[in-house]
Amino acid sequence: MIRSLAVVGTGLIGTSVALAAARRGVTVHLLDASASAVRTAELLGAGTARPPEEPVDLAVLAVPPSKVADVLSEQQVRGLARSYTDVASVKAGPERDVLARAPRPTHFVGGHPLAGRERSGPLAARPDLFQDRVWVLTPSRLTSKPAFDRALDLIGLCGGVPTVMQSGAHDETVALTSHAPHLMASLVAARLGGRSPVSALLVGQGFRDATRIARGEARLWTDIIETNAAEVAGVLTALQTDLTELLTAVQDLSVRDPRNRARSRRNLIGLLERGIAALEALPAPPSGPLAADTAHVDVTITARPGELARLLDTAAGYGAGADTVAAPVTPHGGDGPLVIRFEIPAAEAETLAEKLAAAGWDVVHEDDVRDETEPALVGAPG
Repeated sequence: MIRSLAVVGTGLIGTSVALAAARRGVTVHLLDASASAVRTAELLGAGTARPPEEPVDLAVLAVPPSKVADVLSEQQVRGLARSYTDVASVKAGPERDVLARAPRPTHFVGGHPLAGRERSGPLAARPDLFQDRVWVLTPSRLTSKPAFDRALDLIGLCGGVPTVMQSGAHDETVALTSHAPHLMASLVAARLGGRSPVSALLVGQGFRDATRIARGEARLWTDIIETNAAEVAGVLTALQTDLTELLTAVQDLSVRDPRNRARSRRNLIGLLERGIAALEALPAPPSGPLAADTAHVDVTITARPGELARLLDTAAGYGAGADTVAAPVTPHGGDGPLVIRFEIPAAEAETLAEKLAAAGWDVVHEDDVRDETEPALVGAPG
């Protein structure tokens, strides 16, 4: 049983692990190169920024894939924990580096919880992020039973579903199911850049659904793709072949030759039907709709422990839970006040601002600071 835990890296995943463990009574120690990130996670109730006085039962390395081996080596020399795991979405490369460089590779087991959000940072964290989600473990040929068992205990604390895979098989799979889709979403989203403001009016729910994951932090995703480059390149090569065939079919549909049009129509229908069939075989996770129009509500709080968690609990009662916090905590120097930004549907912003103000919070609604001489929308009537 895990009684003490260290989380190295207090972003979305690391803070979510810490929140889940803390709720189960585990003593959690938070470490991050960013003092602001640690402070935010601590204010959320994810644990303490104080270093442990003795080795903890398990350390979770919530760092980019390319940093896993170096951070593991550093923390093992320091004596941070009895066992170690990570949460990176690439496994084979880090495993090779760990076996080659870590002082005690037997104390490490690779891990990857298949959970995430389009937002990053500790404010996006949720204690139930891993509930009923697959959590892959990739033990190496040297992983000890105590290290493996402690990682299993962590998955249980977080409500995940443990699955054991070989690291190479894991990377081949996620190249198709995670890494390539992120790149494709980014390609489509980037095509919108530079278009006229009127184009934004025609961005519907389909575009938002297809490109939502493109909001992921660019440097982290570059690290992920680089670490799994060979597998991702294989998927992109296959997609390139499919896209070439698709382009030919669509081009044929634009000409008047009835023979080519009929063949291309059949090919296009076949492609769309294969996609539908593949998706219907998957259980779709529940997700709420994204609002086409959003607004900001800012709340200023003090840096007292528990204050941020109290605000988020209050906001949750008004339908604006932690999943609608869009911007990071902004410290105004030292231990001064913090500004928390909620991004919510525009039609609900004024009501949320009024309710939070009535509950005693220091609220600034977006409309309160907006320039009243905003330019008219280009192309809009009137």
